[in-house]
Amino acid sequence: MSEIKQGHPKGLYVLFVTEMWERFSYYGMRAIFVLFLTKALLMSEKDASNIYGSFTGLVYLTPLIGGYISDRYWGNRRSIFIGGLMMAVGQILMFFSGNSLGTASAIPFMIAGLTLLIIGNGFFKPNISTMVGQLYPKGDGRVDGAFTIFYMGINLGAFFSPLVCGGLGDTGNVHDFKFGFLAAGIGMIVSVITFEILKNKYVVGPDGAAIGMPASHYKTAESEKAKADTPPAPMGKSMMIIAMGLGLVVVFNKLLGQDIIGSLIFSSAIAVPALIFSDSTLTGDEKQRISVIFILAFFVIFFWSAFEQAGASLTLFADKQTERHIGGWEMPASWFQSINPLGIIILAPIFSSIWIGLAKKGKEPSSPLKMAIGLGLLCVGYLVIAMGVHGVDSSVKISMWWLIGLYVLHTMGELSLSPIGLSMVSKLAPLRFASLLMGTWFLANAAANKLAGSLSALIPPSPTEVAASNGAITYPVLMGFQITDLFSFFMIFIIMSGAAALILFMIYKRLIKMMHGVN
Repeated sequence: MSEIKQGHPKGLYVLFVTEMWERFSYYGMRAIFVLFLTKALLMSEKDASNIYGSFTGLVYLTPLIGGYISDRYWGNRRSIFIGGLMMAVGQILMFFSGNSLGTASAIPFMIAGLTLLIIGNGFFKPNISTMVGQLYPKGDGRVDGAFTIFYMGINLGAFFSPLVCGGLGDTGNVHDFKFGFLAAGIGMIVSVITFEILKNKYVVGPDGAAIGMPASHYKTAESEKAKADTPPAPMGKSMMIIAMGLGLVVVFNKLLGQDIIGSLIFSSAIAVPALIFSDSTLTGDEKQRISVIFILAFFVIFFWSAFEQAGASLTLFADKQTERHIGGWEMPASWFQSINPLGIIILAPIFSSIWIGLAKKGKEPSSPLKMAIGLGLLCVGYLVIAMGVHGVDSSVKISMWWLIGLYVLHTMGELSLSPIGLSMVSKLAPLRFASLLMGTWFLANAAANKLAGSLSALIPPSPTEVAASNGAITYPVLMGFQITDLFSFFMIFIIMSGAAALILFMIYKRLIKMMHGVN
């Protein structure tokens, strides 16, 4: 059984604060992004959903590149610094986009800002998550609790950001969106400064040595001998896998109708695991443990594609078909995105205590089982909102409590899945592939977010849009079924998450065996 110690190293709280401000920046921008596209740039909901999916998908794709560069060259520390600076500049460019409404430069500024946010996140995200696991010795039972605490940092930033950025930007005046983006930029600058000032003193391993240094820093005589004794990976095999990936891009684009970004993301989700498995240095046990990461990453796609409707279809639903008045005041639609992180702030210590308490008794559920529970709770959340809209005329706005209930259940599901997944990757991944496999884990989020945008585009038109169409409205279709109301739209996510939860529950014991003693 894993060793259980009391307390956590101070470096965890440095990473906590750094990630908190970075997530403030990202989620603040995300809270108003779709509203900015539809209200300020006057895009259709379908186009805005697809752009949202492409952006958030690419945000989770670039950690593959960032993880690779970190593992081979820069190390975690330098990658976090460079990525943070890029994201800060990206948010400032979003401010200039909002400041240029009605001019030809608004969209170019937005594209440039999104590009820097995507690339910068690729360097930042996998590396800070990897460093959390490096703060502890192997087999330390505090790691799951540490990732849950770290997750509180993520969600503390995510709680305040919609309130601040949404409060400044989502005012009903389209020219105010720029102030929301500016606040997000300031948050990113604070994140970078915090990390740079405190990293050398506190972000250290159990032996007091700095963690997150470039690969050359960790070279030893033993590691150099192992490298010399290991034959290089066959170039032909790598080229074959790369060619397979390019072929998959064509298949997804030409045959399955995906846009080029979606084709790239979904092809990478298949080709990158194949490329990692082609490494001849992997032992049999390592391959099985990595297989568990990839299998669970597949199930994570179903979770996040439904969960990430929060920034897309559920924000549009809150804006148009949810009764948001409290007395004479109407709550901004973007503020609903603060419910989930608030729930995590409240519930994360409870979940952390539960896992530690069960671990001491030897009764802690395995990581795969926890994740199956998370998918089940996500399904129940959509059951709640489906009950809220079932049988209700589409012109009637439903009570906000249905939406709040969904977010609370999704929060519980997230706590059972996301921090557990991050912890699991840090424990199962061989050290030499730590950041790359963390990037691969986020690749599942990339596929999920792109899929989330495509699914969000299926939300049926609102009563206002139906009335404005003069009977010429076209309802979205999925697998031959026409989606004419919100109940049928929410059923998509009930079926998807429920089936995934059931299958994962059926196979979790087999996955435990493949983990070879790592829980």
